[in-house]
Amino acid sequence: MPVNKRHFFRNALAVAAVATLSLVAQAQDKVIKIGVTAGPHAQLMDQVKKVAERDGLKLQVVEFSDYVQPNAALVSGDLDANSYQHKPYLDAQIKDRGYKLVSVAPTVNFPIGLYSKKVKRLEDLKSGAKFGIPNDPTNGGRVLLLLQDKGLIKLKPNVGLKATPLDVVENPKKLRFVELDAAQLARSLDDLDASAINTNFAIAAGMSPKKDAITLERADNPYVNIIVVREADKAQPWVAKLVKAYHSDEIRQFIDKEFKGSVAAGF
Repeated sequence: MPVNKRHFFRNALAVAAVATLSLVAQAQDKVIKIGVTAGPHAQLMDQVKKVAERDGLKLQVVEFSDYVQPNAALVSGDLDANSYQHKPYLDAQIKDRGYKLVSVAPTVNFPIGLYSKKVKRLEDLKSGAKFGIPNDPTNGGRVLLLLQDKGLIKLKPNVGLKATPLDVVENPKKLRFVELDAAQLARSLDDLDASAINTNFAIAAGMSPKKDAITLERADNPYVNIIVVREADKAQPWVAKLVKAYHSDEIRQFIDKEFKGSVAAGF
């Protein structure tokens, strides 16, 4: 091979090697944006961020005040992942909106609680009491199933998580259901006789589920929260690093110490 051609190929290989190293460096420097709801999810992800950084993964935690926007932002590319929802909610979003999203790991479990500033026991609720429930898919049905479990109402057979107030067939106390955005329920408690409040929003509002809830959902419920990414990204190396950081002993210990039983590790 002529000398000038050898030089050409050597130079081409060198340029290719530099380009490859540059791409690897850029991939390592990529900041992963992960959406969470305010409260425990944000607290947890701030700790996960510290663990992940030691493994070379840089996270940016983005807080949201509702359950709708984190999935929309993930689909649009404004986020790389989110961590705030359980699988039944994700499944409903995928079915209703056609999202190409996938769960990659379980995180924590928040038993939902029933709260009141007017009564200490559910049986003390007066006839016609105003009862707040989340207006989003699955969580509203989840609360109605809890009320049925506590004997306050009876639902149509086999309605499951799809239950709405229209599916209530027996309501001895004539409870009046007030459907609100889940994030608004804690703030609306003064205007209601009782309300179901998701634990992440209850803690964010300064309530202790263990102390302040009239009753809590069983801890062994099926609503473990999850880390969600776009289907196209599920095999990306950063996803494995994110899951590894979240499932570390350090995060498990933080959950036990910080939330004292109100939040349970789901991994």
